[in-house]
Amino acid sequence: MRPSLLDPLFAAAGTLPGIGPKNAKLFDRLLGRPQGARVLDVLFHLPHATLDRRARPKIRDAIPDTIVTVQAKVVEHREPNTRGRGPFKVLVEDDTGDVTLVFFLANPEWVRARLPVGATRWISGKLELYDGMRQIVHPDKVMDDEELARLPAVEPVYGLTEGLYQRTAARAAEGALKRLPPFPEWVAADAVEKLNWPTFAGALAAMHRPSAPEDIDPAGRAASRLAYDELLANQLALLLVRARLKTIAGRAHVAEGALGRRLEAALPFALTGAQAKALDDIRADLRSEKRMIRLLQGDVGSGKTAVALLAMAEVVEAGRQAAMMAPTEVLARQHFERLAPLAATVGLRMALMTGRDRAPERRETLTALASGALDIVVGTHALFQDSVVFADLGLAVVDEQHRFGVRQRLALAAKGQATDLLVMTATPIPRSLVLAYFGDMDVSALREKPPGRQPIDTRAMPIERIDEIVAALSRALAAGARAYWICPLVEESETLDVAAAEDRAEALRSIFGDKVGLVHGRMAGPDKDAAMARFQSGETTVLVSTTVVEVGVDVPEATIMIVEHAERFGLAQLHQLRGRVGRGAGRSSCLLLYKGPLGETAKARIEMLRETEDGFRIAEEDLRLRGEGDVLGARQAGAPGFRFARLDIHAGLLARARHDAEAAIARSDRLADEGGRSLRLLLYLFERDEAAKLVEAG
Repeated sequence: MRPSLLDPLFAAAGTLPGIGPKNAKLFDRLLGRPQGARVLDVLFHLPHATLDRRARPKIRDAIPDTIVTVQAKVVEHREPNTRGRGPFKVLVEDDTGDVTLVFFLANPEWVRARLPVGATRWISGKLELYDGMRQIVHPDKVMDDEELARLPAVEPVYGLTEGLYQRTAARAAEGALKRLPPFPEWVAADAVEKLNWPTFAGALAAMHRPSAPEDIDPAGRAASRLAYDELLANQLALLLVRARLKTIAGRAHVAEGALGRRLEAALPFALTGAQAKALDDIRADLRSEKRMIRLLQGDVGSGKTAVALLAMAEVVEAGRQAAMMAPTEVLARQHFERLAPLAATVGLRMALMTGRDRAPERRETLTALASGALDIVVGTHALFQDSVVFADLGLAVVDEQHRFGVRQRLALAAKGQATDLLVMTATPIPRSLVLAYFGDMDVSALREKPPGRQPIDTRAMPIERIDEIVAALSRALAAGARAYWICPLVEESETLDVAAAEDRAEALRSIFGDKVGLVHGRMAGPDKDAAMARFQSGETTVLVSTTVVEVGVDVPEATIMIVEHAERFGLAQLHQLRGRVGRGAGRSSCLLLYKGPLGETAKARIEMLRETEDGFRIAEEDLRLRGEGDVLGARQAGAPGFRFARLDIHAGLLARARHDAEAAIARSDRLADEGGRSLRLLLYLFERDEAAKLVEAG
């Protein structure tokens, strides 16, 4: 149960002063809460900039192109002509000079009433020079002395949505601050003193009521305090989930390894040193009485799937079953098609289960799983369903882990008694993000590529040379090549991305005919699978696609990757796309088409890609260039979804948060001591409810 102390923060945002039913809907949209924004969401929506009205110069000393607040006497009204055309201008002056105030389409009555000739007023707005004359177009504020006294010298500036105004957002934030209950302090007193941090409530107040622009600096004291609190809640949640999984005693998988040795002999390549080391770690986990919760991260093409199959074989030899879950049907099918022939050579019984299975097939698979007649099942989210029952699930392998949340991780592991968990990602993850996203796991990294992989020739060209590129592609296709053509991210709109892909496919079909295939995220599953199958078989030789081919799709015969408008993609995403080629024996190339002039970040991205194929180095650079929000792709289910913490800025606080979370759980594994009770509040405050419920339930 959420502590009642927090109830005021979980009340509807519409209960705040000045919001009302119409604005409440706008806040729902702004704060991404279609089910209804809460006071907490308003509090956590921090200003991104400030308006600094502290400069109050004489007119002569006012600096053009800055916001100034000047005191001046109204000298003259220059009203629009009789037909009401043209702006209403008001000349004001002090003893050093004058300024013209310009109002377009203004209500003349309002202007005359606010600025009567002969009155002295304070005017605040952006001062500009026009034909050498000073002017302020539509002043932000026109005030008398009393109104000036109420004006904050530094005003917060909030992100808005259409129809919402700064004054409404500021008033809502002010109302939300007044709802903050008195919180106990969950940070050690010596740390607060050493770091010179405000309290949690004090940090929120400093951000929403800045007295200087630096008060909202993401690296400043207030923002750092909020980031630390969020990271602490996140680390506590991960450690509590891990502790819960570990409390369910593991089962030692006793196998002498004969099945694994036969499988290794059947592989078309020798394991790399990194694969062998990861397997040793996994086998040691499987053979121990403790439960395995391990992350296997490997760069594109580093051979994670082979490691997973050998791990599953170990469990099957010990007399139990294994399951492998992928985030999409395309990936699940591909894993199955790649693994099934190898499994068959050593007598492993394997089946595929997706949401599209026909009822008779599905019944057959479910019966075989429940009876133990199946050793391994590969599937999608369909494996979570209640109808899926295993005879004895020993190992759950989850592919592309960041697309699944902690809840789903627990759900699959709960399908068996003391199920070991191996999660995999092909997205190389910077060290700081591993701790933030996967802090509940041991980690193995595959940093080598299998022998025989050739480097990929990566080049960048302006999009204006597209005709030359199509001509070169024509020659390559005639020589038997296969190519991906990735269409640009248009904006945060899948519809527009699809339209861009359809247009490009049509243009290429006018040249290459029906050799051009198309795949995008809005196609029905069977159509997508069919388009991929035609490309895999060589029936089509150019596959036009949105970024749905980014992860895991494997066509060794494809040797050309063309990315249109590469400047719109993140570094890690470009690296993933490039990893779709260079998977066979042929030389591969990756062509990044860009529209100039390139900004500094886009230039740095393209240079880095041309310089290296090391995904781990690329991931660190991507974090530096973009911040953590995008490094794992769009915010996926199960990603922490940080509101305050920015790991490109706050990574240094992560180790402290981890240490403090470990210390708190060591003092009381159910956070039952005095300090622990305040940390429970923190878990609910940052909506790490899964972890909070684990504590409550014991």
